[in-house]
Amino acid sequence: MKIAALQMRAVAGDVEANLARIAGAAAEASANGAKLLIAPELAVTGYGAGDALPQLASTATGRTVERIATIARENRVVIVAGFAETDGQTTYNSALLTDGSGNTAIYRKSHLYGEYERIWFQPEAPTSVVANVEGIKVGMLICYDVEFPENVRRLAQADVELVVVPTALPKGASGTFIADRMIQVRAFENQVFVAYVNHCGADSRFTYAGLSRIVAPDGSVLAEAPADGEALIYADIRPGDYVASKAENTYLADLARQV
Repeated sequence: MKIAALQMRAVAGDVEANLARIAGAAAEASANGAKLLIAPELAVTGYGAGDALPQLASTATGRTVERIATIARENRVVIVAGFAETDGQTTYNSALLTDGSGNTAIYRKSHLYGEYERIWFQPEAPTSVVANVEGIKVGMLICYDVEFPENVRRLAQADVELVVVPTALPKGASGTFIADRMIQVRAFENQVFVAYVNHCGADSRFTYAGLSRIVAPDGSVLAEAPADGEALIYADIRPGDYVASKAENTYLADLARQV
């Protein structure tokens, strides 16, 4: 399965502009043979929307979710995109997976990063949200979640083959280390593909690291975006190509033997 990752400069607070950007990327990704498009954390609202987030939040069946589903259906591509989700009086930092035709899943971020996120969102208990896309088992995390190894390991133990991670990684030494080192380790130690998809540029609150990447189970980088500027990157997800890596690096099997 060919996938696409959209490194995006979202407009904070402008849902229409951001949906238009996702729609354009969906059309391009589909034309290039991709079956799955991943956009960043809070791509729909912009990560730095701040006090506008509660007003921009959508329910799981609301207009924003319907719009993304329509984009997916019209372009015949599954979309994963970050959005602010409201449920009663609670707002979550969520990611939607939809093909627009009934294959839908929503993941809510479990590990909120910093006071900014804790002001606007409630964390969800760690969960394994898994969907089947073109025969590939796909699990979802959001940004800071991937920095806790238990979260990726839980998905790997659920037989997930690809972990998609919409993120809003900030620019700086820590961000560079996470993108350049930690994501490869997470893929290698769990023998899974990881698609780590970031914002770029800056809004009035944050400057983003870019450096989106798609990593294979053997830790190799299949595709990567630069630190600056939007990019649409592609990779082929072929689990069968990494049977030798799984046979050599038997972390999951050896862990099971200790239980």
